[in-house]
Amino acid sequence: MRALEGTMDLTPIMNSTKWNELRLAMYNLGDFSPRFRTRCIENGYLAPWDGEWFCHFRECGYEIIEWVEIETTSLEQDRAVLAELSAIHVPGEKIQNGYKIYGYARVGQFIDYI
Repeated sequence: MRALEGTMDLTPIMNSTKWNELRLAMYNLGDFSPRFRTRCIENGYLAPWDGEWFCHFRECGYEIIEWVEIETTSLEQDRAVLAELSAIHVPGEKIQNGYKIYGYARVGQFIDYI
């Protein structure tokens, strides 16, 4: 993997099993399934918003995902997403319009789990 300049101090905190748990949890929300976008650790590319969790989320492999933002658009959807994130216990945080799940963290950085 070719590292993005300035990312040498990043360490992986998610593995393929956890990414797959996240993918399936969001996919299984049905009508409450949220949109997402990812940031690539290799080149900094910020993918456009997408809602297809089953195939698109894993298309390029999990090891290149620096983080994923999950967008929620209603209180009901937010509650459903939070319940799933809490159940699978992933490293992340609440952000303005949803959640950010981290695949990598800076050495020494504290990241809480949802």
